[in-house]
Formats: sequence, structure tokens, C-alpha cells
Amino acid sequence: MMYWVFKAVLKPPLRAAYSIRPEGTEHIPRRGPAIIAANHLSFLDSFFIPLCVDRRKVTYLAKVDYFRSWKTAWFFRAVGQIPVDRDDRKASQAALDVGLQVLAEGKLLGIYPEGTRSPDGRLYRGRTGVARLALRSGAPVIPCGITGSQEVMPKGARVPKLHGESGRIRVRVRFGEPLDLSRYAQRDHDRFVLRSVTDEIMYEIMQLTGQEYVNEYASRSATLPLPGSAHTEAVDEVDLSEEAIAG
Repeated sequence: MMYWVFKAVLKPPLRAAYSIRPEGTEHIPRRGPAIIAANHLSFLDSFFIPLCVDRRKVTYLAKVDYFRSWKTAWFFRAVGQIPVDRDDRKASQAALDVGLQVLAEGKLLGIYPEGTRSPDGRLYRGRTGVARLALRSGAPVIPCGITGSQEVMPKGARVPKLHGESGRIRVRVRFGEPLDLSRYAQRDHDRFVLRSVTDEIMYEIMQLTGQEYVNEYASRSATLPLPGSAHTEAVDEVDLSEEAIAG
């Protein structure tokens, strides 16, 4: 309930202040599970994207730290975000399990494949958690490209800005067509398939944003072994880096 209250309160001023213009919202299914995979430029991305999704709630996974402080816990609980303990040794598997549960309930799951906010506005290599979620759940992936949000609240900023160097800031949120990943069904344990699917998703996001692509991770977090695998090869963690998935 509080999710819709906050959305109703924040939507008019934010859309007016930043001339937020959504595109491609017809690609978001009206019912059933789906993954919204977006680039990540600002803490406010997790506000701007849901504001552009009508009639459906977008659920994000947030680091448990936000739920340990009364200053932020009340807000994240009110809007129905789910805490994930990033410091737990099994954090990657925990995030995967929670994400799959959200999708099993027929909800929209918002995720940032880069795992952290871009440090310089470029698009960085995606972590394969998004591919594993998509292939294991069978949920469609909706690529999403957001631009302008880094000017509103760049990384490290404490408060949003109303104007940029060139005047009024304009935020654009573009949703692409759902990706058909059925050809990879039942191959969610193949790390080469996971890498290929993730790269395909990142390419579609790049097409929506026009960002320069960097084929390296935006964070220095070590990758984790594939949960349940007897192999020791390192693979990407499930979008848990030094940032919360929610921001």
C-alpha cells in the first residue's frame, strides 16, 4: 500500500522537475513475471524507473544495511523492497533465491546488471546474475536505458540537483522489446551461455542509452564460485557489489 502512496506523492513533482519522459512502456507486460534490466547512473534510478511503470510495482533487492538504520529502514520496508545480506558468504545464492521467488510470484524484478553505479557515465560489463535469473525462471528480460539521472544526483552527491551545467536536467527512461532467450532454456549452469546472454542484454541497454561500452567491471569486487557447482572457476556474482541493487 505504501508503495502506491509514495509513488502518487513523488510522481508529479519529480516528473515536472526533470521532465521525465518514458518510452516503450508498451513492452512491459501487464501481468506475469518479468525482469527489468537497466543501466545504473544514479541512486535515483530506482525512483525514476518505477515512476515510469504504470499499474505495476517494481521490486528491487536492497542491501541489508539500509534496514539496520531507522533513517532508511522505514522507507525501504514501506515500499516493499527486500533486504539481502551482502556480507554473508552465500550472499550470491541468497540474492538468486530471493529474485527467483519474486518472479515465481508473478512480479516485476528490477535489476542492475552492472552491479553498481557507473563511475563515469559509461556502460560497464554486466554480471551474469541477470542471465541466471532469466534462464532459471523463464521470465522475459525487458532492457531499460536511463539517461540524465547522473546529472540529477551523481555518485557521491548527497542531495539531488534541479539544474545542470546546460540548464534544466531532462531524464529519459526507455524500455526495449522483451528479449527472447528461449534458445538457452535449461542451460543456466553453462557459464559461457550465461556470459553470452548477459552480453546480449548489455548490448540492448547500450542501444537504448547510446553510452560508450567498457568491457570490464565497474567494481573491483571479487567474483564468486557458481552456487552448487563442484568446479572452482570464478563466475560473476549476482549483482551484489559495494552498492545496493536498489541504488
